[in-house]
Amino acid sequence: MVLAGVAAAWYLRPEAAPAGPPDIILGDGLTTPAGMAWVPPGTFLMGSDSELAQRNEQPAHKVQVQGFWMDLTHVTNDQFAEFVRETGYLTTAERKPDWETIRVQLPPGVPRPPDEALVPGAMVFVGTEGPTSLAAYWKWWRYVPGANWRQPQGPGSSIADKGDHPVVQVSYVDALAYAAWAGKRLPTEAEWEYAARGGLEQATYVWGDELMPEGRQLANYWDTNQRSFPVVSPEAGGAVGTQAAGTFPPNGYGLYDMTGNAWQWVSDWYRADYFVMQSRTGSKPIVNPQGPEDSFDPSQPGVPVNAPKRVIRGGSFLCNESYCLSYRPSARQGSDPYSPMSHVGFRLVSDAPPPR
Repeated sequence: MVLAGVAAAWYLRPEAAPAGPPDIILGDGLTTPAGMAWVPPGTFLMGSDSELAQRNEQPAHKVQVQGFWMDLTHVTNDQFAEFVRETGYLTTAERKPDWETIRVQLPPGVPRPPDEALVPGAMVFVGTEGPTSLAAYWKWWRYVPGANWRQPQGPGSSIADKGDHPVVQVSYVDALAYAAWAGKRLPTEAEWEYAARGGLEQATYVWGDELMPEGRQLANYWDTNQRSFPVVSPEAGGAVGTQAAGTFPPNGYGLYDMTGNAWQWVSDWYRADYFVMQSRTGSKPIVNPQGPEDSFDPSQPGVPVNAPKRVIRGGSFLCNESYCLSYRPSARQGSDPYSPMSHVGFRLVSDAPPPR
C-alpha cells in the first residue's frame, strides 16, 4: 500500500516532468500493459510557432498531462482482425452509408442521391499518371465501392501479407469500437502530441530538427526527391502505401511511427482556432485539456464550417514537402468521423497504473 501511495503521488503530482532524456519503459504484460510504453507526466509546449507551422498549429502554449500508457505502434491489421473475429463487428466502410450522416458534410440543399448510389465503400488514394495542380485533390482521391479494411484499395486488393501494417479504412467510430473491446481509449490531442515529441521540446520532427540526419529517412512519408506528388505511374515507381509498423526507430518514449505511415485518430473535436482559444486562458499550463465542445473548420469551401470533425494527427505516407508536410508532431487536421480513408488508422492509450 505504501508503494502504491508513493506511485500514485508521483503519477499525479503537478508539473511532473522527466529530467533530461526520458527512460524508455515498456509494459511487460504482467504488472503493466503488454505492447505499450509508459509516457510520464509532464508539462510541454503544445503547437508550434516555427516557420513550418500552419495557422491551426499556432500559437505554442503550455499544457500539462498526466502519465499514461500508449500503444507502441498503430493498431495493426492482425490486431484488428482478432477484434472482428471475436465480435463480428462491421466497420463503417462495410455498411450502407447513412444519408443523414453524409448530409451534414455537404453544402445545404444538396439533393439526396438515389438509394442505389449509397453503397458500402471508402475513400482511396488512386494518384495520378502525371503532374497536376495540387489544389485539385479530387484527382487523386476516389470513393471506391467495396473498399474496406480488408481491401484497402478496393475489390482485388488485400492485406494477406500485411498483417503487421497499420489497419486503415477505419473511421473514428470504428476506432472507438475497437478501443471498447480492448479496454483502452483514444488519446486526447494533447496526450498524442506530448507522446509524439518523446521528450524533445519544440523539435520540428519526432526525432529532432533535421529532416534526414545523415541522409536517413526516419518515417514513411512521400519523398519528393524520388517522385513528384501525387504521381503513381509505373514510370514513377508505382503505388505507394503503408509500411510494417515499427520499420523506423522509436522516439524517446519507445513509440514507433508517431508521424508518417498513417494518420491517427484522437478523441478531440477539431477546431482550426483551438490553439488560439487555448492561448487566451493565461500563462499557467492548461491541465489535461479534453478538446473543444464543437467543430470549426473554414478550410474546405462548400463544407459547412461547423460540420462534425475529429482531429487526426501524425500525417501519412502521402505527406510531403510540396503538399502536406504533416509528418511533424504539431501538425493537425480535422476529418469526418464517419469517413474511412486509405491513409488513416489509430493507436490507443491506457490508464493502467504507472510502473513502479
